[in-house]
Amino acid sequence: MVAAGGAAAGAAMLPGQAEAQEKWGPRGPVVRFNILSDIQGDLTDFGKALDDLNAVNPRSAGLGIAGDLTPRGYDFEYAQLRSTFDKHPHPREVAWAIGNHEFYVPKWRDPDTLAQETWPNGTTEDSLFRSFYRFAGRNTVYSETSFGGVPVLCLGTERYAKYHDPKLWDEVWMSDGQFTWLEQRLRYWSNRRSPVMVLTHHPLPNTVSGTHNKLYRSDYLQPDRLLSILGRHRDVFLFSGHTHWDLNLSDWVVRRVVPGTGNLEGFTVVNTAAVQTGWTDDGKGGEVSLGGAFNQGLQVEVSPGSVVIKARDFTTKTWLKQITVPLHNSRGFA
Repeated sequence: MVAAGGAAAGAAMLPGQAEAQEKWGPRGPVVRFNILSDIQGDLTDFGKALDDLNAVNPRSAGLGIAGDLTPRGYDFEYAQLRSTFDKHPHPREVAWAIGNHEFYVPKWRDPDTLAQETWPNGTTEDSLFRSFYRFAGRNTVYSETSFGGVPVLCLGTERYAKYHDPKLWDEVWMSDGQFTWLEQRLRYWSNRRSPVMVLTHHPLPNTVSGTHNKLYRSDYLQPDRLLSILGRHRDVFLFSGHTHWDLNLSDWVVRRVVPGTGNLEGFTVVNTAAVQTGWTDDGKGGEVSLGGAFNQGLQVEVSPGSVVIKARDFTTKTWLKQITVPLHNSRGFA
């Protein structure tokens, strides 16, 4: 699988890239990192996940969290999340993606009073983004991080849709700037013959578990534009959350082929499950809670010729399954 080429978007090295150049070769070591999503205030399970990941991957190159960091997006909830994070072992490099739960403050008159009938209850859209930016330490929802030389791109909505259309709620809107940035970064890393990890909270339609369900077919306002960019690159790995669907399901990892991109092998899409509450299909076009303890996430292992993705149950401290995806355009990290 040879990814689409083009002019490099830039030549500056990211943190960790120089080190990767030194150590990577035809028999270079594996770079291991982890991905979680959908914490939503379940800080006890978040702590358990961090502890278990440290036990199985103590030298993790990074941690990606694919949105729904908080239950509602209050500043004190971000502070509680940070406090829990700091009390448990974790990698230095962290990539935070924004989720829909980061925009739920407007549903509440105050933290103890749900008042959806008077939405947005005096909360401005700008204040919600500023809270996320302060926590994540950046000023855009999209960003690039390096996990041991592996590029990790975060995507996210740049508008909370209900502020712009009363018929909408959580749908994702991305600016021309974000689309252009994504296209340039994927082209850049394709020219460097490197796989790229992309974190986004909302799943794309007709990909992993849950996304054929009517509940998750319309999460993006511009799905075709996003798919057309991702679909050109065989060595792109898209990790999405939001559904909380169980990693035991058979379609936890899929290849998504996008017609018209010239890439007949597609790109890899991975369900990130959730820290808080698991769901699955109810057999009636909806979903049902799995009930009981649920706390799942991923470990990703990148080597010069392949990417191994492992599903982890943090409650039982067991591996559920794994899959190896060959890389078609990789010569290590250059």
